Amino acid sequence: MKKIINFSKFFKPAAVISIILVVFSISGYIINKGFTLGVDFQAGHVMEVKVAPPAFSLYWNGSSRASFEHDSRGLRIIVPGVGEDSGEHDFPFNDYNTIGSLVFAMREKLRYLNVSLHADENITSERLVFSIMGNSPVLSPDIPYVIRYLPENSPIDISDVRAAMADFSHGGVSIQSLGAPDDRYFMIRVESREDAAESAVSANESSDAAEGTDIVSLEEVIETAEDTEFAEAADEQFEVAEASDDEMEPVNAEETQVSDSIVRIQIVQTLEKTFGDGNIAVIHSNFVGSRFSKNLTDQAGMLISLTLLLILIYSAIRFKLQYAVGAVVAIIYDGLVMVAFMVWTQMEFTTLSIAAILTILGYSTNNTIIFFDRVRENLRINPDHSFKDILNMSLTGILGRTIITTASTMLAVLALFIFTTGAMKDFALALIVGMISGVFTTLFIVSGFVNFWQNLKLKRQKKKAAAA
Repeated sequence: MKKIINFSKFFKPAAVISIILVVFSISGYIINKGFTLGVDFQAGHVMEVKVAPPAFSLYWNGSSRASFEHDSRGLRIIVPGVGEDSGEHDFPFNDYNTIGSLVFAMREKLRYLNVSLHADENITSERLVFSIMGNSPVLSPDIPYVIRYLPENSPIDISDVRAAMADFSHGGVSIQSLGAPDDRYFMIRVESREDAAESAVSANESSDAAEGTDIVSLEEVIETAEDTEFAEAADEQFEVAEASDDEMEPVNAEETQVSDSIVRIQIVQTLEKTFGDGNIAVIHSNFVGSRFSKNLTDQAGMLISLTLLLILIYSAIRFKLQYAVGAVVAIIYDGLVMVAFMVWTQMEFTTLSIAAILTILGYSTNNTIIFFDRVRENLRINPDHSFKDILNMSLTGILGRTIITTASTMLAVLALFIFTTGAMKDFALALIVGMISGVFTTLFIVSGFVNFWQNLKLKRQKKKAAAA
């Protein structure tokens, strides 16, 4: 017969360690004033950029209005009407695998298209990057459509981007790396100077307040940007805001959108001081309002609370109430351990952090349910044994399975941690901490709590018997 490990002698030391960790977690949350919120949970201007120098520029000198499209597979130039260059002209990257061959093919096929090459013609076409800012889909003889590329083997660290944005004048800046360093891909969030609605209301109420809100007219935006390739983008964004005015809050939404355009232009100009003129490609740009940010934070709390409630209901139906409460106590403890890890290491709290917490709660709950099943089975097989012996038997029985399952899962998570970067690396690290905590919880916290509950129940029964 397998030797029974006496886990019960560690219940009290484990309880002391758990209380210390809980206090450590709560004090860290208070001292550090909550989580270090990532860009997902903060209001402000959000831009995804790549540091990418120009590869080539397109000019159109024909009488028709040619337009440009692109995707991950290639480029397309559309010329309406009739004539020598009319129709859709596709340039797939599979056929033109270098920018030199791509530029040569466009010059050969389209007589009115002028292409200026700015980079080495041997660069692969798959390294091309397309910016949404400063590029109009309609080609022009005066304003170039600039296509950029990612240099190979020249990574840029997030510290370089933070240094470039250190002197930005629009308040707090949060920067997050996306992908590998060689991708030169970053998400930048600039804290909103004031809530957009409050700024607009203040501007309406008094001229003094308006001077402090940095709300300007469209003419000032164009004047600010007229020496840059982003003037047209600011004008287009203003038109979009004007067209969708009915969908926005009725507090000078046009001026708010124009102010947002200025911030975006200034972000690009600030980065270009470090990385060179024209070397910044804007992949995505958005403005997150404070109301949306608060709603996202509230929903995250509701989601975790609902998870705890559903686990409590499920465990109470399948087992006894003491098991259900023990399961909830266990996952609350696991959650607090992860909170302590995030606040003390200053790890950014993002939507991936929520995914990591919920993953660990589910992982820990699964292990706890298996333990409860084994306890119920041993109670039925060995009714004469003490409850503490039943717990030791059950924990010994699931120990091998717990170690094998955790170790195999840990291998996959370690691969994520080693071979990824940025938010995904933080996600993997949080999972590693959570899985270690989950094993400790099942072996000592859940079993110790259930044993404590059972002892209280036996004491109450003895008091009733003595009174009778």
